[in-house]
Amino acid sequence: MKELSIAIPASVVSDTPHLREKTSKVGLIGRTAAIFRVGEIIIYPDGPLEKLADEMNLIATLLAYIETPQYLRKRLFKLEPQLQYAGILPPLRTPHHPLDRRSRDLKVGEYREGVVLSRIKEGALIDIGVEKPALARNAQLVVGKRVTVRIVNGGEHLEAELANRDEVWAYWGYRVTVEERSLGRMLKARDFRLTIGTSKYGVPFAQIAGRIAEKWGQVDNVLVAFGAPAAGLNEIVAQEGFSLDDIVDFVVNTIPMQGTETVRTEEALIASLAVLNVALVDEH
Repeated sequence: MKELSIAIPASVVSDTPHLREKTSKVGLIGRTAAIFRVGEIIIYPDGPLEKLADEMNLIATLLAYIETPQYLRKRLFKLEPQLQYAGILPPLRTPHHPLDRRSRDLKVGEYREGVVLSRIKEGALIDIGVEKPALARNAQLVVGKRVTVRIVNGGEHLEAELANRDEVWAYWGYRVTVEERSLGRMLKARDFRLTIGTSKYGVPFAQIAGRIAEKWGQVDNVLVAFGAPAAGLNEIVAQEGFSLDDIVDFVVNTIPMQGTETVRTEEALIASLAVLNVALVDEH
C-alpha cells in the first residue's frame, strides 16, 4: 500500500494567538489527514528551531491526541496545559477508533489498538477498549506501551496477539514526526520516491497531472509539502540556500486563480489532498 506523507511548517499556528484557536486549527489538520489517508505528518521548523520548539511540541501533542482512540487517551496522555481545549477536537471516526465497547461484539481477526496494562505469568494484559483486558500470551511487553493487536478469541476468555500495523487492510491512522532538520535538508536526507511542493507560483495541477500520475503509479511513498502563513515554500527553502525546483519533483499550484491574496496552510491542505485524491485515486 502506498504511504502518503505531508510536511507542515511549525509556524502553521503562528497566526492564531489563542490556544483554543490553535487547537481548532490543528484539529482540522488532523481530521483532513485522516480523511485522505495520510500515513505520516511531518512538522518541520520553518525558522530558528529554538524559537519554534514550543509550537512544534503543541502541534505534535494535539495531532497525536486526535489520532489516539478515545478509550486510550486517559492512559497515554497526562493532564497538561496544551490539552486544555482538547474537548473541541473533532473525532476521527477511522477504523481504529471503534465505537463498540463490549467484548461480546468483537470478532476473531478484528484489529484493535491497545495499551499494555500489566505483565503476568501467561503474557501481558492489554486494554483494548472493552470491559475487560485481552490476554496476549507469551508477549514480553513494556507496561504503558501502545500496541496493535488482532483478536484471536473473542469469547469469555478474551485473547489477542500482537500485529503489525502494515498488515491491517484498513486505514489505521497517521504517525507524527517532529523534524529538527529544515525542510530542504530533510528532503535531501529522506528517501521519498515522489515529492510534491505546493505553491501559488507552481504549475497549475491540470497541466502536469499526467506526469504526476505516471510517477505516482511507480512509487510506494509520496510526500506533499506545504508552506507557512507568512511564507511560501519558495521563501522557506530559499533561506537555506535551496531552490524549490531543485529539491522536489513537482511544484504544483492546486488552487489556480485563487480569489484571496493568501491561502492558509490548513486550506491548502484540504484543497491539495482533494485534488490529488480525485486525480490519482486509481493509483492510490
